[in-house]
Amino acid sequence: MTVAGIVPDWPQPAHVRAVVSERSGGVSAGQYASLNLGAHVGDLPAAVLENRRRLVRDLKLPSEPAWLDQVHGTRIVDLDAAWSGPADGAVTSRPGVVCAILTADCLPVLLTDREGTRVGAAHGGWRGLAAGVLPEVVAAMGRLPGELLAWLGPAIGPGAYEVGEEVRAAFLARVPDARDAFHANARGRWQADLYALARLSLAGAGVTAVYGGGFCTSTEAERFFSHRREAPCGRMASLIWLNPR
Repeated sequence: MTVAGIVPDWPQPAHVRAVVSERSGGVSAGQYASLNLGAHVGDLPAAVLENRRRLVRDLKLPSEPAWLDQVHGTRIVDLDAAWSGPADGAVTSRPGVVCAILTADCLPVLLTDREGTRVGAAHGGWRGLAAGVLPEVVAAMGRLPGELLAWLGPAIGPGAYEVGEEVRAAFLARVPDARDAFHANARGRWQADLYALARLSLAGAGVTAVYGGGFCTSTEAERFFSHRREAPCGRMASLIWLNPR
């Protein structure tokens, strides 16, 4: 089976390329079936390597993606310079360098400027969003925020994402308008809308051209891995890069 992916629908320059893998097309088995791209989730290392090889081949990537050690933080690395250590986002201005974010319920956010001179990607779990990972990646883009476009990839939807009061409080302490992204449920907890929280965070950083959203990794089991639904599980990759003009 050939690896397929979701191509973002956004008004990016033609030489800016992006794609999100789905869960089919790989060799992993069980809860990792089949295109698990995460090397940290307990899957067989050989299977992950083969899945990554297929990803590069079938999606015609220009290079091996820059796989990050994601830790639900706010550090963004510039792939055009020497880098190491944990990070939850990456940016580049070099054609052929592929930014990559791994997720299985968390929100991947892809960015470019309107001229297509720079691209970036960030990992938006609730901890990272609450701590400000999106303003950090906007700053790392090094462009006027009004010149940036953002696309929100597959994440757990608000109907499936139940959280406690501590999560809501963490957002309200930073963004008072975030109260509209939480809705009380019958169990005395909250349904959280990661897409709405990301839009608020991006708007606060000056980015208003935001596209995507509307997926639910938890309920779309045939397409996506979901940590909340089936942990341990595999990871999808959200990728963005520049082709030569």
